[in-house]
Amino acid sequence: MGRSVLGVVCTVLAVTASLVSGIGNVSLEISVAGSDDLHPTLGALLGWVLGVGASVMLVWRHRWPLVVTGIAIVPPLLLRADSLAALIALAALTTRFAGWWRWSAAALVFAATALAVWRDVGRGGDLSLSGTWISTDTAGIELAGILLTAALYTAIPLTLGIVRRSLAETRRRGAEEAALRDQVARREEQARIAREMHDVLGHRLSLLSLQAGALEVAGGATPDAAEAAKTVRTTARQSLDDLRQVIGVLRGPGFADRPPGGPAEPPQPTLADIPDLVGGARQAGLAVNVTILLDQAAAAPATLGTAAYRILQEALTNVLRHAPGAPADVSVRGAPGAGLLIEVVNPLAPQPVPSPGSGTGLTGVNERISLLGGTLAAGPVDERTFVLRASLPWVPAAQ
Repeated sequence: MGRSVLGVVCTVLAVTASLVSGIGNVSLEISVAGSDDLHPTLGALLGWVLGVGASVMLVWRHRWPLVVTGIAIVPPLLLRADSLAALIALAALTTRFAGWWRWSAAALVFAATALAVWRDVGRGGDLSLSGTWISTDTAGIELAGILLTAALYTAIPLTLGIVRRSLAETRRRGAEEAALRDQVARREEQARIAREMHDVLGHRLSLLSLQAGALEVAGGATPDAAEAAKTVRTTARQSLDDLRQVIGVLRGPGFADRPPGGPAEPPQPTLADIPDLVGGARQAGLAVNVTILLDQAAAAPATLGTAAYRILQEALTNVLRHAPGAPADVSVRGAPGAGLLIEVVNPLAPQPVPSPGSGTGLTGVNERISLLGGTLAAGPVDERTFVLRASLPWVPAAQ
């Protein structure tokens, strides 16, 4: 609303200034020509009539700046008419166009203005430009001054137009950067959710499937119990497949934003929860030999504790999946400033074991470690041993 009112006010002022300047030009023409010679007066009146049309056209100077500028420059080219309308139209043009159009139009308008002035010099008498009259005796000096004044008239809106365009470009780039940052944040949130789903649900479903499988083949189980265990195991494997598809969607584009006001995130695990994680793996049937040597574990950053827990969780889950019945040696060592080292060593299974997993577990671990600036090495070191070694930076709290 405010911009619309300001635009109307500026248009009224521009048209009024052009008309007043044209009237002043006619008045000076009549006073100089005298009543015995009507030709200058008729020329001035005709020029003023054309100038009125050019002044009225200023209403559309922002919509059709090239057309209005071309029309406004005709009266001063053909007659002793005022050129203020052309200068105002040129000001609008320079704020609308950039690059070649802007400078070419400005050069043409000033060239046409200079041509009109020099034609007046050739006709003799006095000169008129924007209602300013000069003598032909000092035409060269005065002409330079008038053209300089005209240049200053246009330089102000030209500069304002450049600044306005620059500000608009800055706002546009700022909006694009904000949108890009928002997109990156959404992608990071997708990846985080995918990692958490894989680490938490994948781990628990894997344990459920393994325990159900053990119950299914356990001695002394009734046929009904064995069938129920088989159903649980099958359902758990299907759930893992479904989870794999969901994680694939989260890792790809098109994931919708989490709606505001949703449930709060559960507390994330820390370094203090690692013994419980190892205990859960032992309950699932994994023989774990663990060594934990941590200095100031309670002061560790929350992101470091969560990452260490999830890395170890994925490593133990992989042992249960790919080498069931094999023992695992776990080592967690670290201190502020020295970093955190997680190492899991287990024998490889004699034969490949089919697994319902998606194969994205180590990918998620690597993503998590990379975000913290750490490194991951995971793979067989010989034909019988698999080693996962993760190194994470541990920045002291004082830094």
